[in-house]
Amino acid sequence: MGKRPVANAGRRHDSGAANVGWIVVATFLALLALTAALVAAFRNSTDIADQFARAEERRLAHRFVERSERQILEAAKLQLVWDDAVVRLNAPGAESWARNFIAGYFWGSHRIDRIYHVRYAGNLVRCWQGPKLTGDCRYDQIERTVRDLINTSVRKTPPGGPVKEWHKHGEVMWPYDSKGLPISQGASALISFNSQPTIIAVAPVLPDVTPSLLKGAPDYVVVVRMLDQHILADLQSSLLLDDVRFNHFPNTVSARNDLALTDMRGGTVGWLSWRSKPPGPAILRQTAPLLAIYILFFVGVVAGGAIIVRRMRRTTSELMASEAQAQHNAMHDAMSGLPNRTHFMQRLRQELATCVGHRELGDVFVAYVDIDRFKVVNDTLGHHVGDELVRQVALRLRRSLPAGDFLSRFGGDEFVLMRRSTGGRVSADMLGRQIMAIARDPFVISGHSLEVSLSCGISWGPEQSEDPGELLRRADIALYRAKQRGRARYRRFTRDMDASVKLRREMEMELRRAIARDELTLAYQPIVNAADGAIEGFEALLRWPHPERGAIRPGLFVPVAEQAGLMMPLGEWVLRRVFTECQNWPGCDISVNLSPLQIMASNFLQTIDDLLRETGADPRHYVLEVTEGVMLDRSEHVVEVLKGLKYRGFRIALDDFGIGYSSLSYLRSFQFDRIKIDRSFVQNIEADLDAHSILRAIVSLGHTLRMKVVAEGVETPMQRALVQAAGCQMIQGHLFWQAMPASEARGLLKPETNAQQVSLSRVAHG
Repeated sequence: MGKRPVANAGRRHDSGAANVGWIVVATFLALLALTAALVAAFRNSTDIADQFARAEERRLAHRFVERSERQILEAAKLQLVWDDAVVRLNAPGAESWARNFIAGYFWGSHRIDRIYHVRYAGNLVRCWQGPKLTGDCRYDQIERTVRDLINTSVRKTPPGGPVKEWHKHGEVMWPYDSKGLPISQGASALISFNSQPTIIAVAPVLPDVTPSLLKGAPDYVVVVRMLDQHILADLQSSLLLDDVRFNHFPNTVSARNDLALTDMRGGTVGWLSWRSKPPGPAILRQTAPLLAIYILFFVGVVAGGAIIVRRMRRTTSELMASEAQAQHNAMHDAMSGLPNRTHFMQRLRQELATCVGHRELGDVFVAYVDIDRFKVVNDTLGHHVGDELVRQVALRLRRSLPAGDFLSRFGGDEFVLMRRSTGGRVSADMLGRQIMAIARDPFVISGHSLEVSLSCGISWGPEQSEDPGELLRRADIALYRAKQRGRARYRRFTRDMDASVKLRREMEMELRRAIARDELTLAYQPIVNAADGAIEGFEALLRWPHPERGAIRPGLFVPVAEQAGLMMPLGEWVLRRVFTECQNWPGCDISVNLSPLQIMASNFLQTIDDLLRETGADPRHYVLEVTEGVMLDRSEHVVEVLKGLKYRGFRIALDDFGIGYSSLSYLRSFQFDRIKIDRSFVQNIEADLDAHSILRAIVSLGHTLRMKVVAEGVETPMQRALVQAAGCQMIQGHLFWQAMPASEARGLLKPETNAQQVSLSRVAHG
């Protein structure tokens, strides 16, 4: 009784062993069957590869023969379009001339075996064997073919563009091009001549300068080139073939490949034969040992590790899924799901390589796109709104553009699109318009309706560059030019952009150094009382005295600072310098311009507080000037910042009034202390009645809203009189003072100097 469990265990063990044995045997038999199937499939694959290789060899040999035939025909057409040939070929002494310039040329340059001079109807005039005139023409062998080729050349459409007109010459209508010259038309074919495959080509003798030399139907020259050992050797070396021969009968040896040569009527001229190089045997020799090792290894794995294999299948599946996910994450942007920069550059490199090798496929267009004023959205509405805006832009791009376009995200608000197309600038314009149309409708995010725009730069290769990095750089340059021209537009890359961008980048680096090294300066232009010319205050104007380029105008370097993200450190430098230099100036106001980017910054008020604590400046001493355009960008945020500045004691002036996006609503939403009339109104006031009327209306509006009005750009006594008559309380311009260093401006505030200047201003006014 005690042994029964052992016996049962033994039976279970035997049963388990038997089962394992059957599993191993079944697996082994299945492996043998699978291996046999693999061998058969592999052998079939090598046979197919051999067939493809033989077909490719035949195709290359056929193209070589066609190319040789075409080269001979083109050489004949080129040599025979010549005024001298038309005149001299039938003139007295033609044999000597033709020996040198017809027979000698074709024999020396192309080893033409026989040359025939025939009439348009195919009648033989003379013939040469090599460079020598001969009576043994054997023209009867080719006469019918020559007549057929001449007729074929006349009937086929002339190459090289549309025919301008047709002239009748004898019994034939001959085409002429737009320059009034006859168009050369020839034809060629393969024939059997003297029991050898031979290339024959016919070409007309035509004038190249004086079309009137062609009186009737043109004569033709027939060139005959046999496929001799020279051509066969050239074919063998060009196509890397072995033992190339010509046979009169098709090949019957399996180790050789052949190509049937046919004439223009479909008849067989002969066969080219060569020793074939099938890849199948070499593949079999290389892979047979690997196949044997595979069988032994797999049998050992099955016999000793069936359980391990079962467990590993699950692990392998998990690893493969994890690897696929990791690969996807490495090549795609997490937020938008689009391919990233790495993926895009790989694809761009492949597409460019394809187009370089096959120019008929067209060009690869690269469009660099970003969202205008995206930083404003992030700073004012929050990063979650900015992220959702990026996702919605990506979604619109994918839905609106053709399926063949490759769209990627490089990070932030930058998208790059790739398209394969033809058409150069026309296709670039079409792509740009499609991208611009995406932002026509507003984006609705978290209850906000955002009317944003896109800017785009486009380049294309291989026409502009075959290097992927350079092509992307040029699209980036075009994007910068689009933003420089006002955003919400696209620009195609042009050569002149490179130089301007190089200058901008140099200026950007030099400006960074100038800010860091305190190499910038401020100049101060007085603002005077319109009535008596007394100095009311100064406007601080930024200057950059470059050590090599000389004085650089703010109109050049301020846009560079805006594009390079330097406006915050530059604006902070200006405010710190003004607060420090003008702290103790008596009895005047100092005006300072603020950039829209400063006001949009979320920490601007904190920066102002830090500067006031650092310098000890009195805010009541300063007037901060803002432009009209800043009032349209997130007006709630702007008004809150301006209210915070007024709360601290600053006065606020509205600069360049009347030239921007003029709207009276923001004049009601915020009480400005001053409005400054742009100099464009003042400069036209003497000769333009409308400008004077507009000026009076602006001044009246300012007085109604309890704002002081400053007129900029006053340069003549007449302009001063007119702006004063219009009601402007303060004037600024070269009539009184130009901008000057701080030391000179401070000197004007001495009581005696100020009184003297008042007297001078009154004399100028009177």
